[in-house]
Amino acid sequence: MQASQINRAVDFMREAFAEVSKLWWAFFDWVAVVDWRKLAITWLLALFFLGMLNTPEPAVWYIFLSFGIKVLAGGKRRAELVAKDATLKAEVATLERRLTEAQMAALQAQVEPHFLFNTLALIGRLIETDPPEAAKVHAHLISYLRSSLPQMRSGGGATLGKQLELSRAYLAIMQARMKERLQVRFEVPDFLGSAPFPPMMLQTLIENAIKHGLEPKIEGGTITVRARVDVATLVVDVCDDGVGIDLHADDGVGLANIRERLQLLYGTQAELVIEAPPGGGACASVRIPYKMMEDA
Repeated sequence: MQASQINRAVDFMREAFAEVSKLWWAFFDWVAVVDWRKLAITWLLALFFLGMLNTPEPAVWYIFLSFGIKVLAGGKRRAELVAKDATLKAEVATLERRLTEAQMAALQAQVEPHFLFNTLALIGRLIETDPPEAAKVHAHLISYLRSSLPQMRSGGGATLGKQLELSRAYLAIMQARMKERLQVRFEVPDFLGSAPFPPMMLQTLIENAIKHGLEPKIEGGTITVRARVDVATLVVDVCDDGVGIDLHADDGVGLANIRERLQLLYGTQAELVIEAPPGGGACASVRIPYKMMEDA
């Protein structure tokens, strides 16, 4: 009986010590990060209220203790807490980035069969009416799949060159569908091919330009893909001379997704800009930090 009482007393002391320790370090961390002005206000309040109770001694001890912590260890502890907070934020940002890329992989896995079935249906029709054209579309489809499948299987490494290769194959298939209603122009320097560029963004902008810009226009039009470096920014434009765009309208799903991905991947260093050129049509511009080549 006496042994069990001793054990309970030891457990109580251990728990009490743990709670006191937690409170102490919480107080220590608060003193380390709070600014001097707020700390001084707490000193004045402690002196005022405890003075009214005729017990100023605890207030004096609080002032001396907090002042000593702030002067002797506050700077180091604050740096440690700031570093810890930055590490946690970096880890969260990394997880968010991975989640976004996973969502994009899932989205692409959904889009690929839809595009594939439509293209196969086109080839089936052309076999009966225009066999040589069917052979061309079949070759473009193989080129598209050769470009897209490695990107779907890899976890990263997307470059502007790979995205351009994918887009050329896609646009060749769309030209087979739209005939003379779709013209294409690429104005991209060769040296930019190795620049890192997020997957599917260029494809989304091109699809958006066709769907909302050129398909509603009876005579169709031209899609122009441009890329350039402006100081330390890689600028990739997809422009069309279609029916135009309402700059005051909300983004669709595709554009909203691009904005969200840019925010997660680059923060405030990247942006998606939508413009209406004076001559008509629309121009979408992705602007991200430029790197000479992919990181090893």
